[in-house]
Amino acid sequence: MTKAAELAKMGEVLTNSQIGGRRNIVINGAMQVAQRGTSATSTGFQTCDRIQFLTNNTDNFAFTVSQSSTAPDGFSTSQKLDCTTAESSLDADELARFLYKIEGQDVQHFNYGSSASEEVTVSFYVRSNVTGVYTVEFRLNAAGDSTITKQYTISSANTWERKILKLPTNTATSITNDNSNRFAGSNFSSGSLGTSWATTATSSRYAGQAANIMSSTDNEWYITGIQIEVGSVATPFEHRSFGEELALCRRYYYQPDLASDRMISMVLRPDNKRQFQHFFPVQMRADPTSTVTYDADGSSATLSTPVVSKEQFRARTDALSTTTQDPRLTAFKMDSEM
Repeated sequence: MTKAAELAKMGEVLTNSQIGGRRNIVINGAMQVAQRGTSATSTGFQTCDRIQFLTNNTDNFAFTVSQSSTAPDGFSTSQKLDCTTAESSLDADELARFLYKIEGQDVQHFNYGSSASEEVTVSFYVRSNVTGVYTVEFRLNAAGDSTITKQYTISSANTWERKILKLPTNTATSITNDNSNRFAGSNFSSGSLGTSWATTATSSRYAGQAANIMSSTDNEWYITGIQIEVGSVATPFEHRSFGEELALCRRYYYQPDLASDRMISMVLRPDNKRQFQHFFPVQMRADPTSTVTYDADGSSATLSTPVVSKEQFRARTDALSTTTQDPRLTAFKMDSEM
């Protein structure tokens, strides 16, 4: 790129207000936070926070998803998919994909559904031994009111490559201003590729997808440095500290280390019942689903059904037979993902 071209591109970035303030809408785009664990062999939210892995109708495919230390320069972690049992044949209804969901209230500045609609740029680093064409689908609103599909090509095996996808303006479909899933992308057919915003058509969602990670146990795929920003230029990845990313992730999932994060408990009730109460470090997106396990410490005291809100958890035991018994919580998971 010539010096004049570099200056022109920088001018465009400044004009679009892409420098200054927070640019990256994606939380945990560098795959730093993995509250649930660093390796799993099942679908759902399992390893890197905010990243969901799903399969559809696969017969043989087995896999490991993990937080990996294999990463491009400037990064320390990535999300890895490793095929451990190959799919014998890829049928028309079989699919494997990663999803990332964004709250509608966090993307109102896209101005979708109006004449002031903005262009949006998506960038990420990807690596795989399987070269070829991959597909990324973007969907608006939980019902998939509007969809656009973009493709990228992995050109060199086992080499980190940065990919940039540009989304055009959308003057037709607005994004609902709430805290539900309103903007989601999935990675990994019949029909034609939908390259402009349009009503979701199942036959066109992954048209042109050529690469198949499920074909061999030799196959693996990595991603990190995911960034979604307003504007037509992909700016350098916006790194945030681990502490900041963790706090952002805890809006959607919270799993404290009970060995070090002390649960507030007391035996102050006159009826000799133990009270557990814990205030979450950040307000969660919605009242979370709680998963709690309890050690009665030899007593017959059971734990009441927890009272859970976006801000706190409360539960109590039955009356203890002696004051020396010390029941405690042994697992504590709060899930408010979309």
